[in-house]
Order: sequence, then C-alpha cells, then structure tokens
Amino acid sequence: MRARLLEVGDLHAYYGKSHILHGATFSVGEGEIVSLLGRNGVGRSTTIKAIMGDVPPKGSIRFKGEQIAGLKPHQIARKGLGYVPETRDIFPALTVRQNLMLGEKGGKGARRWTMPDMFGMFPRLEERADTPGGVLSGGEQQMLTICRTLMGDPDLIMIDEPTEGLSPLMVEHVGRLLEEIAKRGVAILLVEQKLAIALRISKRLYVMGHGKIVYEGTPAALEAASAIRKEWLEV
Repeated sequence: MRARLLEVGDLHAYYGKSHILHGATFSVGEGEIVSLLGRNGVGRSTTIKAIMGDVPPKGSIRFKGEQIAGLKPHQIARKGLGYVPETRDIFPALTVRQNLMLGEKGGKGARRWTMPDMFGMFPRLEERADTPGGVLSGGEQQMLTICRTLMGDPDLIMIDEPTEGLSPLMVEHVGRLLEEIAKRGVAILLVEQKLAIALRISKRLYVMGHGKIVYEGTPAALEAASAIRKEWLEV
C-alpha cells in the first residue's frame, strides 16, 4: 500500500445522545481511490463529517501524520483536505466562474488545478461559465462542486454520494473525473451507493455496518465475497 495520507482509528461520533460511529478504523494512501460502502444509515456520511470537523469526533484522525481531530473545518481544509457534501452546496446566485473562484486557496504557490483545467475536463461548465449556478442541472451542479473543491488544491478529497440522482451518462462523466483526479496525485475517499462504479474505480474498499468497518478488501475480493455483499450491501 502507498504511504498513508489519512489514518482514522477507533472513531466514534454522536448526534445528541445517538451513538452513530462505533470505533471505525481505516486508512487512505497517497493518490488512492478508496470507497466506503454500506447501506443508508450505517454512518458513512457521518464518518466524513467527523473527519472534516462538521460532527465532533472522538478517536484518532491523522492527516499527513498530524492529529486533526478537534480542529475546526476551515483549519482542516487549509491543511489540504477537501470535502464535497451530498447536498452540493453551490452558491446559486453566483455564476459558475464565480463559484470556482471561491474555491481557490490563498497564496501564490504552484497549483495542480486551474480554471482552464476545469473547463478542459468539463466543456459544459465553460459553456455555462457566466450562468448562475442555481439554474444548472443536478449533474452540472455536482461537477461544479467537485471542481470548486479541487480549486483549493487538496491532497485528499472526500466525496459524499457524487452520483446520487444523476443520469447514467453523467455517472460515467463523474467516474472519469474521479479517475483523472487520482492520476494527478489527489487521493479520494468516496462514499458511494452504486457498487458498480465503486468496484470499477477503487483501489480498495471498506464496507461499513452498524457504525464500524466490517470488511476491507480489493474490488476483486469483494466481488468474490458474495456472503459479505448479501449481508451488508444488498437490499
């Protein structure tokens, strides 16, 4: 496995008195695509919210060797951790170009991603560069949200259900974008409901059940593990 970029150990999280995460432990290596799978309600989204500081975490979260559990979300983002929520959270009154500009990180260092990069990967965004984000289709908004996060030049990007509600064609676009992101050295922690895309693009997979990791393996190993899929993934 590549050098570990993100290491999560014995992670617990609560919503009020509800105990959601029960000691989740996993890691993401540099430049890896790692998927976090499981049925709805098992704690996958809560896991990445806890890593990002949106939900108070209990346990160890090390990013690039540094303990980040307890930091505020903006502090974590500045350390190179990007987050694309399921809600997309674009600024609907701002244009596509303005949304992308808001994602830029301060400083004048070399960046992996520029606005021409985004428009090169998604010509549709360039066509609509001066269109308010609120009138874009769901798929276009998803692309915009991912691209805006990339403009901050993260070393790891956590993406929550990027293909939810998208057409099959747009799902393919998003899958290719994720592969391109990894090729450029950015690691991805992907929360995804669609098993097919996760099996196709991931290096490793974790399956979550009842707030903890119940399986870890390669896509090929999970495809062969019919009992695991039946117990923890299939409806």
